[in-house]
Amino acid sequence: MPDSGFPWPIETTRLDNGLRVVVSEDRTAPAVAVNLWYDVGSRHEPAGQTGFAHLFEHLMFEGSVNVAKTEHMKLIQGAGGSLNATTNPDRTNYFETVPAEHLELALWLEADRMGGLVPALTQETLDNQRDVVKNERRQRYENVPYGDAWLRLLPLLYPPGHPYHHATIGSMADLNAADLATFQAFHTTYYAPNNAVLTVAGDAPAAEVFALADKYFGGLAPRPDIPAAPDGRTVPATGRPAVETVTADVPAPRVYLAHRTHPFGATGYDVTTVLATVLGSGRGSRLYQRLADGERIAQPDLIGAYGVDLAHAPAPLIATATARPGVTADRLRDGLAEVVDELATVPVTAAELDRAKALLSTSWWRQMSTVDGRADTLGRYATQFGDPARAADRLPGWLAVTAEQIAEQAAELLGAADRVILTYLPEETS
Repeated sequence: MPDSGFPWPIETTRLDNGLRVVVSEDRTAPAVAVNLWYDVGSRHEPAGQTGFAHLFEHLMFEGSVNVAKTEHMKLIQGAGGSLNATTNPDRTNYFETVPAEHLELALWLEADRMGGLVPALTQETLDNQRDVVKNERRQRYENVPYGDAWLRLLPLLYPPGHPYHHATIGSMADLNAADLATFQAFHTTYYAPNNAVLTVAGDAPAAEVFALADKYFGGLAPRPDIPAAPDGRTVPATGRPAVETVTADVPAPRVYLAHRTHPFGATGYDVTTVLATVLGSGRGSRLYQRLADGERIAQPDLIGAYGVDLAHAPAPLIATATARPGVTADRLRDGLAEVVDELATVPVTAAELDRAKALLSTSWWRQMSTVDGRADTLGRYATQFGDPARAADRLPGWLAVTAEQIAEQAAELLGAADRVILTYLPEETS
């Protein structure tokens, strides 16, 4: 396997209605992955419409003009395929992996719900899926220890009015307040062919995919006036930490330290990615060796650091640790901050850098080894950067990062003056 690059073909076209189509043929196995990225996520949501993008992730499975409720899933699974969808601040994507002979079925289904969801959307379906989202919020965020950490970190990292200020789950008040016509208008605005990228990876030649895409998507009308997302590239520095302490039903103190870095896709974010791996990925990381093995103040399986790959604003680097029994939140917070601060003053060794790059290389090739991972990656780069071939730059970007760049970024961006500190305390300690 090559050390870098993208050793599969990438062919592209654009239909007359603006739909971008990306194909990466791979005849290794008789399977294809179909991945449709819509350039709409929570950062696009107007005031009063938070949570809409995520709700449509659910609604898109609830029937369209020619497909009955839940039939999309039955047809794909009945053909031996798998499917799902996800939403994040930057986009919503829908994806299937099916035997190659069922490619046409997958494309027809995706086209039907792109162009035919609004006429099939009913008040009953909307109400049911609102209830599903409310239950998801309870199960994933509200009734899980530390589950609302992301909901709390975002407004600490990004000020009111910033497109990343709120999470994709959105406001239940906004979802409850909107009527059917408002939701229909949201879909009509963003779920248009000229706001989407269709990617197919696997056992299908590009000419066949292009012809099928034109057959099923080509008749869908483009949307001429898709609103631009708010510009979030500039986040004013406050010069002081943003601090929140939460007393909750949690088993032990936990601390999150977060910093704004660079947008995903930028050279600076490649440095962030390697930095986070050195700091908090696995037993060889600085956080593990210092706080779990050394000072023994953090639980070994509840420690780490990671970047959140947001592409349209300074993306966050988050470091977190959970206290061992008897360790106070203050002691844990000081220990965590000390390790983060030392990235600027204690040089990353050659062994640390090699280990981090090896972990990232393994992760990259693991994702690229499947047609669904490949399709998703190409769809991402086409949607966010206009060119799927830019995916080939990612691994070389990580491999080029130096210890000096890590120290420089730590000194510039990870200082205490502009740090976010979120602390959870167990209720019995309050």
